[in-house]
Amino acid sequence: MVKQFRIGTAAWALPRSVRDRFPDGSSNLARYSGCFDAVEINTSFYRPHRRNVYARWAEAVGDDFRFAVKLPKAISHEARLQDCAGPLAAFFDQAAGLGAKLGPVLLQLPPKLAFDAAVVARFLHDFREASDAQLVCEPRHASWFDPEADALLAEHRVARAAADPARVPQAATPGGWTGLAYFRLHGSPRIYWSSYDAAALAQWEEAARAAAAEQCWVIFDNTASGAATADALALQDRLRPG
Repeated sequence: MVKQFRIGTAAWALPRSVRDRFPDGSSNLARYSGCFDAVEINTSFYRPHRRNVYARWAEAVGDDFRFAVKLPKAISHEARLQDCAGPLAAFFDQAAGLGAKLGPVLLQLPPKLAFDAAVVARFLHDFREASDAQLVCEPRHASWFDPEADALLAEHRVARAAADPARVPQAATPGGWTGLAYFRLHGSPRIYWSSYDAAALAQWEEAARAAAAEQCWVIFDNTASGAATADALALQDRLRPG
């Protein structure tokens, strides 16, 4: 039974169509945190952020707010998980600015990166040497959805994200470690652009409620059209107690 839902978007944009749903604040992030208690930082995938930048973001939100942060592409796409001890240490030195507000760390893998148990085990060792943060993996190669891969992720307490659109059927549901369910909704059928209608949101509400996890995150990444914020608000309304 899920004990806590965290709903949010990738970044904290406030599109004009829903801006009046948010309270006043000193910044978009401060206003965003008036409605949501979670956000996913994707810009860290493309470039590093200084520790004081992370600290400034942490200061803009309340104590219960959490940031999911995406690992750099230098780790996932360029190094392809190999010899990453140095880059991981540098990333966590920067993200330490979030303090206790650091939530899950997201590892999104390139579509052509196949599962290799030895490579993954070494990477997870390096990851755990660098931090005790919760790791979420969004693989996109079919081999990552085999029982061997799922068992290795579960053994190392790594949650496998559920993604929409799903590249293989198993990708639509959470896997790996069952302590956390993490949904990344990219927009479907047009990725990053399409909004979710009421019927689709009802299906994702059902999936989130059915997840066998103590905590469930649902992040809308259909930000290109500005649909993510409205969709997140709508799903949050559906999941709100009472």
